[in-house]
Amino acid sequence: MEFSGTRIIARFAMPLRGRGQRFVLGSLVIVGFGFMLLGNSGAVFVERMQVAVADVATPILETIVHPVAAVDRGIANIREIFAMRSENTRLRQEVVRLRAWRGAAHKLAAENITFRGMLGYQGPPRHSFITARVIADGRGPFVKSVLVNAGARQGAAKGQAVIASGSLVGRVTVAGARSARVLLLTDLNSRIPVIVEESRTRAILVGDNSPWPALRYLPEAAVVKPGQRIVTSGHGGILPPGLPVGRVVAASGGGFRVQPLVNLDRLEYLQIVEFAPVPAPQAAAGKAGDGPR
Repeated sequence: MEFSGTRIIARFAMPLRGRGQRFVLGSLVIVGFGFMLLGNSGAVFVERMQVAVADVATPILETIVHPVAAVDRGIANIREIFAMRSENTRLRQEVVRLRAWRGAAHKLAAENITFRGMLGYQGPPRHSFITARVIADGRGPFVKSVLVNAGARQGAAKGQAVIASGSLVGRVTVAGARSARVLLLTDLNSRIPVIVEESRTRAILVGDNSPWPALRYLPEAAVVKPGQRIVTSGHGGILPPGLPVGRVVAASGGGFRVQPLVNLDRLEYLQIVEFAPVPAPQAAAGKAGDGPR
């Protein structure tokens, strides 16, 4: 009897168990689907809230930004005014110094004219120029030269100085009938006698294919400072004296170099200086036999 009762209970419990499992499974599916809908609707709700807040805050932020920008501009203007005042003060001081130098220059110029008149000094002759255009660039790792469209027919000759914007850039090495080759200051074969304009110290400007030629053969006691101007000395009688060349710069490995006053990489028009070399003095023939015996 007990066994049959158990079987009856089991027979009624099995369908109930299956129904319960199906109910739980369905409930879980419904709950999961509900969470999905809630999540999607929550994201959309949050996004809509963000857009609404941004729309409300935009005019407020614009109202706040304009005064802030105005304040920034005002601060920048105040700083610029202070900078202009300091610059104006510096320029005033420089004008005072330049006026003092101007007075000293006028005084020295007047004295120079007076002394030249007393000594009967004859200054260097005025030079004529041949203007030529650069038609070919022969620069490379070992050669620094340019070709110009003026030659012997225009008056160009070997050894003449070549300038650009009033500063020396090289010399004529070969002169043809209608063209000439100009060797630049930076070429390995360039040797120019120069002097330090301030101290009158002699030196040789030596090209070594670098952008700035070296200042060599200075006297042992020579005092050379960066920034001093270098001009041609005219020694040797080949180049005219006083042509500006460049300014002294300190070399990284010691010694000094000269930064040309002209950018040698952008030469377009050059001037060939027609300078007559000073002839070397020669002994008069038969001078020893001209005297009385």
